[in-house]
Amino acid sequence: MKTDIMLSHPAALCNTVRRIALQAGEITLMHRDDAGHGDGPGSGITRKADGSPVSAADREAEIFIERALREILPDIPMIGEESVAEGRAPALGGSEYFWLVDPLDGTREFIQGGPDFTVNIALIHNASPVLGVVYAPALGILYAAHGEGTAVRWSEDTGKDRSIRVRPPPEEGLTVVASRGHGSADRLEKFTSQFKICKTLRRASSLKICAVAEGKADLYPRFGPTCEWDTAAGQAVLTAAGGSLTDTDGRVLFYGRGGPAFLNPDFIAASFSWWEEESAQTDLTGS
Repeated sequence: MKTDIMLSHPAALCNTVRRIALQAGEITLMHRDDAGHGDGPGSGITRKADGSPVSAADREAEIFIERALREILPDIPMIGEESVAEGRAPALGGSEYFWLVDPLDGTREFIQGGPDFTVNIALIHNASPVLGVVYAPALGILYAAHGEGTAVRWSEDTGKDRSIRVRPPPEEGLTVVASRGHGSADRLEKFTSQFKICKTLRRASSLKICAVAEGKADLYPRFGPTCEWDTAAGQAVLTAAGGSLTDTDGRVLFYGRGGPAFLNPDFIAASFSWWEEESAQTDLTGS
């Protein structure tokens, strides 16, 4: 009964998840202030089986989020980055709903002392993200959405929400947002060569997707490994803002594929239907 009531009020549920993200973000900031920068002895940084770093902040924030989500929706399972790494992710089976959580997206950025790390929480319904919260605690910025037309950007400076929407492709050329240290530069250059590009922004974490959602960028192509918890919350925000996140064939990303790592395919986050433009250009050139 409690689950049915919460799910039937998505705006209220989104506000509750926002509060959880804010509290989880405070946990990451406390660890960031205590540990300093770097991953040497005493930093609380260890390595997973795949060699990627994990901090005490990742672990503690995920424990908090898992407990908080269980309190509001006890029947909905949660897939979290750290629980998957530890081999204790629940079996989804035929779950209609489940949570996807990255308690600290951009751990390398966090370790290096940069501000572009986020808390990502997404609710998945029938393989699609229907609610998403992305919180950047060091920047004091939060993005949230729970359906078409609901995407907002909240700033700690103002304490207010501002509705966000993708922008039309500018005549002077597109702004591409790219990772600071991941993905294939060669494939990125090849893909973007078909468009008129004005400039490139470098960001970390799911803030790259949110940059497209709020009209600061137009295209974020990602050629390289990511996991479902890296993109689900950002996709919910981007879709609500009028954009799309698809694979390289233009098919919308879906979630709950399973497998030990919950890996995504290569994807494109965009403010426009890039695959239609690519097709039109191919027809004109005959290539």
